[in-house]
Amino acid sequence: MSTAFIIFLVLAFFIFMSSFFTVKQQSSVIIERFGKFQSVRNSGLQLKIPMVDRLAGRVNLKIQQLDVIIETKTRDNVFIKMKVSVQFKVIQDKVYEAFYKLEYPHDQITSYVFDVVRAEVPKLKLDDVFERKDDIAVAVKRELNEAMSTYGYDIINTLVTDIDPDIQVKNAMNRINAADREKTAAEFEAESSRIRIVAKAKAEAESKRLQGQGIADQRREIARGLVESVEVLNQVGINSQEASALIVVTQHYDTLQSIGSDTNSNLILLPNSPQAGSDMLNNMVASFTASNQVGEMMKKGNKKIEKPKPTHRQSGYEDDVQPDVQQ
Repeated sequence: MSTAFIIFLVLAFFIFMSSFFTVKQQSSVIIERFGKFQSVRNSGLQLKIPMVDRLAGRVNLKIQQLDVIIETKTRDNVFIKMKVSVQFKVIQDKVYEAFYKLEYPHDQITSYVFDVVRAEVPKLKLDDVFERKDDIAVAVKRELNEAMSTYGYDIINTLVTDIDPDIQVKNAMNRINAADREKTAAEFEAESSRIRIVAKAKAEAESKRLQGQGIADQRREIARGLVESVEVLNQVGINSQEASALIVVTQHYDTLQSIGSDTNSNLILLPNSPQAGSDMLNNMVASFTASNQVGEMMKKGNKKIEKPKPTHRQSGYEDDVQPDVQQ
């Protein structure tokens, strides 16, 4: 075999092998013949004419995502940055349009996203932008589907994934939120304080009532004890006045004893003598006696002022009887 024949066989083998190529799953290949579109080849083993057909390019049929960051202004003049994620794919039946009609699909999609967002967001206030971000995403998807379907692209979904206002605006919003929460906390604390004050007042009122009842019971028992003491002393021949004086003196010394038992007491009784208790008792008895006498005099005076008035029938009868008496 000559060398030229061997070279020819080698070249023929490589040319034959170059006639075969493979296409991966979820992708398509564009075949051109002498620079003109020939066909679209899908996944699998494919065949082309060597030296005549060529692979012009591969088109990815998987779902792709493009993140677009846009700076725009709201209705209340707040500048924000929004991140819009666009999920799209090439329609398998429109690979030709996607490959030949649109050279830079990402730039085209970005332009439409900018146009829609900057047309929708200036209509809304900052708070409404957060609340209606889904409406903005739907508007972007609708606009992109109308525009990109002509070029063989299908918009799967659009998402507003981030809304970032200016740092000063965020700080102001945080202060407003904090102030609102502090106001709510203050209202709850005030209500709690009111409840505690009312409960304390009720407890004090109940305590005072029970204390007053206890004092009344104590005084009642003291009075009952004094009555029994006077009765016992009367039985042994001591009259009521002497018994009262004896009881006052006894209580006087009991008081002095209780004061003296407390080392930190600074109380001084003036005058401090047994006669002081007797004088106090005599003054009280005299006061009670004078008060009773004044009350009796007032009652007698009221009885003298009130006289019975005769009725009309009685006065007529007297008039009729008087002439007979004179006769």
